[in-house]
Amino acid sequence: MPKPIMAIVGRPNVGKSQLFNRLAGKRLSIVEDTPGVTRDRLYAESDWRGRDFTIIDTGGIEPSNDNEILQFMRFQAETAISHADVIVFITDLRTGVTAADQDVAAMLLRSGKPIVLAVNKCDKPGDPPAEFYEFYNLGLGEPYGISALHGYGVGELLDAAYEHFPPEEEGEEASDRIRVALIGKPNVGKSSLLNRVLGEERVIVSNVAGTTRDSVDADLDNAHGRFTFIDTAGIRKKSRVDEKIEKYSVMRSLLAVERADVCVIMIDATEGVTEQDTKVAGEAHNAGKACIIVVNKWDLVEKDGSTMKEYTLRVREGLAYMPYAPVLFISAQTGQRVDKLFALIKAVHEQNHMRIPTGRLNSILAEATARVQPPTDKGRRLRIFYMTQASTCPPTFVCFCNDARLFHFSYQRYLENQIREVFGLTGTPVRMVIRERGDKD
Repeated sequence: MPKPIMAIVGRPNVGKSQLFNRLAGKRLSIVEDTPGVTRDRLYAESDWRGRDFTIIDTGGIEPSNDNEILQFMRFQAETAISHADVIVFITDLRTGVTAADQDVAAMLLRSGKPIVLAVNKCDKPGDPPAEFYEFYNLGLGEPYGISALHGYGVGELLDAAYEHFPPEEEGEEASDRIRVALIGKPNVGKSSLLNRVLGEERVIVSNVAGTTRDSVDADLDNAHGRFTFIDTAGIRKKSRVDEKIEKYSVMRSLLAVERADVCVIMIDATEGVTEQDTKVAGEAHNAGKACIIVVNKWDLVEKDGSTMKEYTLRVREGLAYMPYAPVLFISAQTGQRVDKLFALIKAVHEQNHMRIPTGRLNSILAEATARVQPPTDKGRRLRIFYMTQASTCPPTFVCFCNDARLFHFSYQRYLENQIREVFGLTGTPVRMVIRERGDKD
């Protein structure tokens, strides 16, 4: 089930990043007393009242400004707003209600999203000062006085935001679908692939607008199973196309990755793996999602008998951190090999959910350690007592040993490869967690 999304917005230098860091529990955003420090949207996970949710920190909104960077920041904030389930609008007690605050409030009201108004820098506990009440003039309902610096009032603010989270999904209807995100840089063919998939071999197709999101999720039932495709295309706005728009693909893909079970990472065959592709793919890898690398526009590549093999090697080199992901060469335009995508999606989804019995795991562990002895350091040898699978999505294995410092990364990779050799685990990352015996964490 996708997590609720809370966007923190406001004009520059009102304390958005400070609140973001407090909710995230770590210093992810740069906090500086200079407007415009946060230019890109940042994401983090948090929880409140037993509910996990995603926070988006945005650059400050300057409603009327010709500065190119500030316009870029405004567009990023608008994108965050369009994806959010609830918006926390931050203002500044010390400056009072400004014309910029009024413009931002009007923009937020036009979005139709639930808004929680926070008045930051109420740094003294107790009743708020008289100037606090002028924020009622923004027409956004009751303001909440907070101190992002000291934490005063943040709990009440989160309670108010929590009331606007979408209800948790129940029943089997939502869970038996495989959610597939088509991710990649602009113009790689995501929309073309989605249209091709929906236009062929379909039994039941319905377009369901994502809850409080501007993108449209497409449900598809066919002979292969039940799927929901999350389209991340449509990033470009015709009036705002420039070189900086490339950054949006990574940021918007973050939200698609969060909601997905399987990520289809699309590469342009005419360009190869670019830096932008590595960033997008890295998000899916780090999130532990099942992944498929799809090389699109294969019909535009001149070929000989070894072209596909050589291209696969280049893809593996460019995305060296995900050798587990299968590579599929397609043409969304002509439909070449698109029919093979469904079987791959089902396969990697099953692998991502695979659970291996502890007994079999430890048999593999015994064979692997007998074949290659665990490392030693200064006469002390690593001893691995046993291994168990802690979770799925991705498969996560916990190894209990005598000294975690001796468990070198190379030996972890060796054990991972031994597990993959027996069980496959194609299309999914694998996590190894090292614990010393007696470690209760």
